[in-house]
Amino acid sequence: MATRCGWCGEEPLYIDYHDREWGVPVRDDRTLFEFLILEGAQAGLSWWTVLQKREGYRRAFAGFDPAAVATFTDEQLAALRNDAGIVRNRAKIASARSNARAFLDVQAEYGRFSDYLWGFVNGQPVINHWQRLDQVPATTPLSDALSTDLKRRGFKFVGSTICYAYLQAVGVVMDHVTDCFRHAELAGATGA
Repeated sequence: MATRCGWCGEEPLYIDYHDREWGVPVRDDRTLFEFLILEGAQAGLSWWTVLQKREGYRRAFAGFDPAAVATFTDEQLAALRNDAGIVRNRAKIASARSNARAFLDVQAEYGRFSDYLWGFVNGQPVINHWQRLDQVPATTPLSDALSTDLKRRGFKFVGSTICYAYLQAVGVVMDHVTDCFRHAELAGATGA
């Protein structure tokens, strides 16, 4: 039986997310936007809560198409407060539209949001070698820098802790612990 990071427990949904997605480098802008929305929604909640609502988010937020979400009206955002398929927090729902608009601005400036994000690490994932979960930080200078710049650009729900979780989720930072089978797979894929 494969050894996994302890946080994923025994839930099949968590195991699948851990084994297939978490820490895998993402360079697709739509997926990067998806995780930006989901990580912001997670603020103050468990990732499990958001992961269970992922399909609801996909449906409610136009398949995570930032161009479509950027055009949501106030009425559409208000209607989403009645959607049990998502976290029904007014500020988090509103942030999806403002973040979509800021995301499009970054794309206009850099060509792709991916180029902007990966520019923080010169295009190469940060491969950490933590032996235990309690060694994994909640924030780093990298997440501080990303958070500061995203806030400057008008993004919401992008504090340093959220940004670090985002960086981990999309593989800019690989934080699988060293005895997890995914650590060797992902570190080997990057040559680290």
